[in-house]
Amino acid sequence: MSIEKELQERSGGVCELCGSADDLSVFDVAPSDGSAEKAVYICGACKKQIESGDLDETHFNCLNDAMWSEVPAVQVLSYRLLNTLGRQDLVDMIYMTDDIKAWAEEGMGNNEDTLIYKDANGVVLQAGDTVVITKDLDVKGTGFTAKRGTAVRNIALVPNDAEHIEGRVNGVKIHILTKFLKKS
Repeated sequence: MSIEKELQERSGGVCELCGSADDLSVFDVAPSDGSAEKAVYICGACKKQIESGDLDETHFNCLNDAMWSEVPAVQVLSYRLLNTLGRQDLVDMIYMTDDIKAWAEEGMGNNEDTLIYKDANGVVLQAGDTVVITKDLDVKGTGFTAKRGTAVRNIALVPNDAEHIEGRVNGVKIHILTKFLKKS
């Protein structure tokens, strides 16, 4: 049986991430050995975003369900995408055996481990920390100001940029310079 037929049967003819039935194809989850166990069946919309790296967080809300898949390749891809989106809250909920988690982390290739993120006082920041804004900040494109003293919970680290973190203020996901934050 071909890999595509095997994946089509396993997925029920729908994208294993979002459930769409449009433009389905095989996507190898690196490092792959070319087998169905190391591949997922995904739609054109998911594949295009994954390959370009330009992820639409709204589209990938589907990962809330996909991360619970019993298929290791789907778990690994969900883990990597949620990390890229900065959804540490969901990443922390994923249950994977040690070998599956090692596979997921092996193919991520990000530099968050080598960069050191520090707040205004030089305290090291980690993903998931809570920080407090130290200065009123105008948030571009939203029409509101993030006030001094506002707590930003469950922050995400911006890959390849130790001067920025991501967090939610007034329900909006924004990038904040670390020099305007202190760890609480």
